[in-house]
Parts: sequence; structure tokens; C-alpha cells
Amino acid sequence: MMKKLKVVLLVAVAALSSTACVTDDAPPPGLNLELTRATNQKLYTVALKSLEEPIVVNKIHPWEILLTNANGEPIDNARIKVDGGMPQHGHGFPTQPRVTKNLGNGRYLLEGVKFSMTGWWEIKLDIQSALGNDQITLNKVIALPVKK
Repeated sequence: MMKKLKVVLLVAVAALSSTACVTDDAPPPGLNLELTRATNQKLYTVALKSLEEPIVVNKIHPWEILLTNANGEPIDNARIKVDGGMPQHGHGFPTQPRVTKNLGNGRYLLEGVKFSMTGWWEIKLDIQSALGNDQITLNKVIALPVKK
């Protein structure tokens, strides 16, 4: 009887522990959700937009990055590295998003973006051009689509 009780208690503790690790998925208060803004050193302005709406969980979809200088002039021939993930969950993207094409006029195609779950995601860009190196972290909250 005691052995059975111990097993039941262990299972209950394990179940509670796994749910206790789940963080509050609400993004932090005051999180900047603007997808158009200046980079950290103000060398560039980045405008990021999904090329597919609505954004669907567990689907790979393309984005466009518009990159300009402080005067609004397009920046072509930049190298843009992409990273990111879910800070509240401690994991990165389930894919390896990357810029695959310079579309001209400061526009770049970002492919391989996949959000594996709802919640707060960071999209981190490291930008290198003749102007210099700069970074930006953009925030996106992915929600389930509203059913009509």
C-alpha cells in the first residue's frame, strides 16, 4: 500500500512540476511591438512585415525587411543575419530564418520564419553595410486567429 501511495505521489509531483515550469505567456508590460523603428545605434531604420496574413502557427512564411538610413534612403547590399526566439520559454526559432534575396530599393526577402506556438517572439537582426554594423530586436506577439 505504501509503495502504491509513493508512486501516486511521485506521479502527482511530476505532473505539478511540469505545469509549474510554464511561464506567464503575457508579454512584459510596455513591450515595444512596433515593427518599424531605428536600430540600436540609429544607423538604420528597419520596417519588418509578414508577406502572409494572418500569421499561422507552425507554418513557414516569408517576411520583407525594408532597410533605410536615417534620412530614409534605401540601403542595398547589406548583410543581414537573423536570430531570435521566445525569451519567456528559453528557445529559439524551430527553423533557421535567413535573408535569401536582395529585392532592391532597400527591400530584402526573409524566408524560413516559423512560429511554433503562440506568445511573445523576438526577431533579432544584425545588419552590416557600408554605414557600419548595427542591431535591432523586434517583438511580435503571435495569437490564435479569432474565429468568426
